[in-house]
Amino acid sequence: MEDEASVVVIGNFDGVHQGHRAVLQAARRLEPGARLIAVTFWPHPMSVVRPGQEPLLLCDLSHRISMLREAGADQVEVIRFSDELMSTSPEEFVRQKLMPLHPVRVVVGRNFRFGHKAAGTVDTLAEIGRDPVEGGFEVSVLELLDTEHHTTSSTEVRRLLAEGDVATAAQHLGRPFGFSGEVVVGHQRGRELGFPTANLPVPKGFAAPADGVYAGWLRRTDVPDAPSWPAAISVGTNPTFDDVPETVVEAYVLDRDDLELYGVPVRVDFVQRLRGNVKFEGIPALIEQISADVEQTREVLGVSPTPES
Repeated sequence: MEDEASVVVIGNFDGVHQGHRAVLQAARRLEPGARLIAVTFWPHPMSVVRPGQEPLLLCDLSHRISMLREAGADQVEVIRFSDELMSTSPEEFVRQKLMPLHPVRVVVGRNFRFGHKAAGTVDTLAEIGRDPVEGGFEVSVLELLDTEHHTTSSTEVRRLLAEGDVATAAQHLGRPFGFSGEVVVGHQRGRELGFPTANLPVPKGFAAPADGVYAGWLRRTDVPDAPSWPAAISVGTNPTFDDVPETVVEAYVLDRDDLELYGVPVRVDFVQRLRGNVKFEGIPALIEQISADVEQTREVLGVSPTPES
């Protein structure tokens, strides 16, 4: 299998959105008999090129790999982005990173750059590909995918999340934006208020929707075929109490106070933003608003109260 001819798709693939999936599908159509290999970079190139200016990530590496495979990749190759990689010439990059994959075709986006000082362009890659010694592969350039809103890109998804527009972000992603993590012990105020929540800190460097309250779903990721539970989800630092210094995702599973999720890995998927965060003057006002959020969540998700509630 190592010597099997392949069609190689190169990209960062953060979030594995609809545009990424369209590129993989196009590559499959171009070379239906070849092994489809997705080549991605980790960490994000900007974290090496301009540390501190890299964008917030839409997913971690393991999730990216699994989504690329779900999107049709037979194999995912991860190239570690480093100072050493940046110092390689375009020819060395092709020789060291691409040729071992036995490509008959390499598929990239219009703005693809590679090699020392980003000297390699799409034209450079095509020229190397035409060399029977250095290359021996064809190059295809694919454009970004357009939706009814804007061109699909990881940057556009980040922009929408920063505005809290998770519904439109989902159209670009082809699925709801989700956040995964292990449930931690919080202040347990939700339980005291009658709305126990599963708390997930947002790791540094990863994207989350804008502060606010959302309708969505929560499911365990350690149980095969686990059900998705309807949830009212808060994102932010809890302005009413002013003692949560970092952004936290807090998900209340509707009508459930019997769930023991501390230390359990879960995934939260955001469907629609309900409102921004508000600082309430007292506990009764907060409880009243949470109750209204729960009812609005039911309407958005199309779920009815359980008989016990």
